[in-house]
Amino acid sequence: MDFTTLNSTSKTSTGTGGASSSSSPNAADTQDRFLKLLVAQMQNQDPMNPMDNAQVTTQLAQIQTVTGVGNVNTSIQSLANQFSQMQALQSVSLVGRSVTVPGNKVAVDNGKAQLNYELANPADSVKLEVLNGAGTVISTQDLGAQKAGNQTYTWDASKSGETTGLTFRVTATKNTNPVTATTYTRDVVSAVNTSGATLQLELKNSGLVDYDKVRNIV
Repeated sequence: MDFTTLNSTSKTSTGTGGASSSSSPNAADTQDRFLKLLVAQMQNQDPMNPMDNAQVTTQLAQIQTVTGVGNVNTSIQSLANQFSQMQALQSVSLVGRSVTVPGNKVAVDNGKAQLNYELANPADSVKLEVLNGAGTVISTQDLGAQKAGNQTYTWDASKSGETTGLTFRVTATKNTNPVTATTYTRDVVSAVNTSGATLQLELKNSGLVDYDKVRNIV
């Protein structure tokens, strides 16, 4: 059976139904139209060349598949909406708490700053540098060899005359070959933003950050 006929019939019926008609027919309407067209086709078929049972069965299976996919999509969308609502409610409890997100800002608290980073592979030489707002290195730490994975270094900022607008970077090598190092920043959640397409956290120093970027909650 040609489904183009079914689609055009749907468009015609919805296009002339006025403001009260839906532009997207539900599954029951689609099935009803399909069965009416199938019956009409069987009633007007060539007696010398009738449709065989396999063809009829295939057509019925096709409409059931289309209907089933539509129902699955509706269910998935419903679950996604519920998950988003639950995620928003849970994120409210993060206000006032510290989180770790990708970034390189240095937050000094009581003369110290906890700097977090991740090494993609083991390194035999790791160097951590703290820079001021002008991009000048004000502190260099040689951390030696380190394993792959998450690392934490507590920097003593009391010896530095600058404690605001600081950033840091990590350089790591293995047998003179560079090792990828990803830096993370610790910040405080000040608000939750649900106005956009994705849930976002408003951080005190880093601004808006997607909720799924959070790596750790303190």
